[in-house]
Amino acid sequence: MSIRTAVVPAAGLGTRFLPATKAQPKGLLPIVDTPAIQLVVEEAIAAGLEDVIVVLGPGQDALRAHFARDEALEEELEARGKADALAAVRRATRPEVRFVVQEEALGLGHAVSVAAPLVGGEPFAVLLGDDLLDPAVPLLRSMVAASDRTGSSVIAAMHVGPREIAMYGCITPGDTNGELIQVASIVEKPDPAEAASDLAVVGRYVFTPGIVEALVTTTPGAGGEIQLTDAIGALARTERVYAYPFERGRYDAGNPLDALEAQVAFALQRDDLGPPLRTRLAELLAER
Repeated sequence: MSIRTAVVPAAGLGTRFLPATKAQPKGLLPIVDTPAIQLVVEEAIAAGLEDVIVVLGPGQDALRAHFARDEALEEELEARGKADALAAVRRATRPEVRFVVQEEALGLGHAVSVAAPLVGGEPFAVLLGDDLLDPAVPLLRSMVAASDRTGSSVIAAMHVGPREIAMYGCITPGDTNGELIQVASIVEKPDPAEAASDLAVVGRYVFTPGIVEALVTTTPGAGGEIQLTDAIGALARTERVYAYPFERGRYDAGNPLDALEAQVAFALQRDDLGPPLRTRLAELLAER
């Protein structure tokens, strides 16, 4: 398979971050000084993908503006000699990014199906903006390589505890293929007492075109939403789907506490912020 396109669903309302998301899309909330969605787009491009389709909700034109060139701002920064700020603005300008609007909030599976016509019948990746990856962990690149090697869909997975498994799609594991585990079946947010394993799906996927047909035949589940997990389960009944387990470098930016952890982790990796932040955190903890 030749995978060149990434789909980034970003239409969520971000209700857990209100009032911060009252007037701006959740994807523009910063991780230090870079919007979370920009980090996800940069991850896709770093993995060798050439085309990124961001799925917007109605009224989220600020996401379009973020990735568009702002010539007036660039000229102002250049005139003031602010080279670092100019470089940061140009880094955010991404001609690789296209947009499509999900008019109704009908679930993650529906968001992916809205983007499918732009993908054009090719295999593609899906990256969820709530899941941030340490740039030093080449997860998506490794998943693309595994998909190329097997000709199959590959989904990222982590081993989690009983409380966490009820928050994710849970994989029933089948045969192994090197580092890959075949997905025998998958259930969305199971009761921990009934979970088939501790292997949870997290927000990176590489799909064959078969997922689009699976989404077409997937009926709405709880809340009237089309669940991507249900479509993956249907796909696994007609072709091989593999889980790619990994253990480190993932941060959940979908809730305030974990987003704060991501903020600190990304800041500590920076030469300009890491050392002074360590000192200030130690001082703050000592005061408490």
